[in-house]
Order: sequence, then C-alpha cells, then structure tokens
Amino acid sequence: MTRSGLGQIKDAISISERPASVEDRAVPGRWEGDLIGGSRNSYIATLVERHSHYVMLIKVANKDTESVVSALIKQSQKLPCELQSLTWDRGKELADHQRLAMAADVEIYFCDPRSPWQRGSNENTNRLLRQYLPRRTDLSVHSQAKLSANSA
Repeated sequence: MTRSGLGQIKDAISISERPASVEDRAVPGRWEGDLIGGSRNSYIATLVERHSHYVMLIKVANKDTESVVSALIKQSQKLPCELQSLTWDRGKELADHQRLAMAADVEIYFCDPRSPWQRGSNENTNRLLRQYLPRRTDLSVHSQAKLSANSA
C-alpha cells in the first residue's frame, strides 16, 4: 500500500546530486537540517554545519511549509558562516524549498526516502538535543533569544 504524496517534494534535488566536496567536510557552509517536535504542536528547526558542527536552533510557529521556510529565511541571515548548501529529509515542511533557495541563495538537497541517516550530523545532534528538549514537552516555551543563546 502506498500513501499518496508522502515524501513527494516538487522539484527536489536528490542528495546523490550533491557535490562530492560536501562529503569531506573540508569547506564550511554545508548544513544539514530537520525539525524536532514537542507537545502542543511545538517545533524547533535544527541546523548543523558539517565542517565546524556549529548548531543553530530556530523557533518555528508550526510545521507547515510557510512557517518553517519563513523562519529559516529569517535566521539564514544570522548564520556564522555562509549557507552554501542545506540537506533536509523529505518532510513536507520544506515543500516550498524553492523560496528558501532563492531568498538565502542556497542549494537544497533532499535525502532519499526513508534515509534520515544521510544527514548523520543532524540526526546525531537531534538525539543529543533531546536531553534538553525532551519529547512530549512544550517546545514553544523556548524563545528565539534563549535558543540563540544556547546555540554553539
């Protein structure tokens, strides 16, 4: 049985098309991202820079593509190094990835379906973040100022 539309992102660029230079982690500016969810429809986007392992936490109002992409665009201007590429899973929250790509001048790549391990830095970081942002807790209580102060 297939579920219609699951994992279907229009005009998605596959991770297989990502430049080989991203793999060796030698050049800063290559990021991985995802959403972590809490109770009461609360979400935080996590970005991990592959070279330095710098983590940025971004408060998002909801997990719809408008909210997520708008928050990522706003925070992309505050990144400590250039945002050259972003690798994301196939979640519908990045369905409007083309708007983000244009606004932040970034190449966006998507993992293969059901392959979150292809964003290993981000998956490991999210697992560690769950010590401080546990599942089933209201993530909306964290302000962007507090999240930014705790990014490192």
